[in-house]
Amino acid sequence: MQTEKPNETGCGAGMGSLPGTCAPLAYPYIPMQENNPPRYSQAEALQTGTLFPGLNLPFKAAFQAKLHTDNTALAELMALDFAVDELGLYLTTHPTDQEVVDLYWSYIRLANEGREKYQKLYGPLFQTDITEKDGYAWIKDPWPWDEGANN
Repeated sequence: MQTEKPNETGCGAGMGSLPGTCAPLAYPYIPMQENNPPRYSQAEALQTGTLFPGLNLPFKAAFQAKLHTDNTALAELMALDFAVDELGLYLTTHPTDQEVVDLYWSYIRLANEGREKYQKLYGPLFQTDITEKDGYAWIKDPWPWDEGANN
């Protein structure tokens, strides 16, 4: 019987070290994206956890079933911001995909416009959105959701 030689971590072949023990190595699967892949709508992307159907992994189904976002102004901003982040990640590896570059900038414009309108109606979304003339007005009652402002 042949025994496995320890690797540089002191664990056997195909094993990695954890604090105080050895464990089998995991081999990740990362699908390769083609140029200009199909995309979900912003709302579907927020709910599924990816903008790209080709990256929608089956283990996310349990999480997806629990995430229910009402169709509100705030949910729309969240979906746009999520889509901008996803497109930015895609463009990191596909910077010459002009259709996606154009979509990326159009979503940024939409998100900025939406955020501006939302803040005029309901107040700042982030602590960094307050101004010096406001003083520290971040925490003021009522919050938008207390008044149903997101409806």
